[in-house]
Amino acid sequence: MTAKTPPVRLVETRVSTSSTTGSTAGAVSKSQRAYAFLRERIEDGRYVPGFRLVLGQIAGELDMSVVPVREAIRRLEAEGLVTFERNVGAQVALIKETEYQHTMETLALVEGFATALSAPHLTRAQLDAAREVNERMRGCLDDFDPHRFTELNLEFHAVLFEPCPNPHVLDLVHRGWRRMTVLRDSSFSFVPGRAKESVAEHDRILDLVAELQAGRATTTDVELAARHHRTHTLDAVLAYQAEHRPHAKEIR
Repeated sequence: MTAKTPPVRLVETRVSTSSTTGSTAGAVSKSQRAYAFLRERIEDGRYVPGFRLVLGQIAGELDMSVVPVREAIRRLEAEGLVTFERNVGAQVALIKETEYQHTMETLALVEGFATALSAPHLTRAQLDAAREVNERMRGCLDDFDPHRFTELNLEFHAVLFEPCPNPHVLDLVHRGWRRMTVLRDSSFSFVPGRAKESVAEHDRILDLVAELQAGRATTTDVELAARHHRTHTLDAVLAYQAEHRPHAKEIR
């Protein structure tokens, strides 16, 4: 039976763009339109963390001057979605370390446990499906698409944790994945080297599940492998962020 992935929904941002009278009101309307345009692309992953927001280019796409685009970017900055990198300018904010770290640490615990609880019950068909997804992930490495890789990553892990017999643990895993989506989890976009390691660790987890079912490994072995797999990604992201901390700067 094919495992189902937990539903993940992004918060939809709706901004009125109805016309109003007066030059100031018109500028506000354009600013709102620019804001909605930028926020949608940040939330759906088209603009990944670290993506440069070039005022002139965005203004050209929206057929407006840079003034309302600048206002929209300042609004996004106030919301924590945009930061400024010295000598670079406006860019999509890196994920807040504390929120990302706390979510990843929690997910490492609950998903590791869910995977361990699922492991004895996984069928041959489910293990084959997980290996097939992992091979597709391996195939993404040469022409790397971080958004697609992340989608496949969820698909892979869902095969392993969805059969978890404890519904409360499974609910916590689903919440963790949804929280990662709200945080715009694009980890592999700025630590692409981690992707190759992740695929190899997936192989190891699947091997451990097979060994468990053959009586040569324990559920603790599986749980620790799944947990460490998650924390290795966390460590890589935090190391990257420590080296690329953005610096506040006025928009020119």
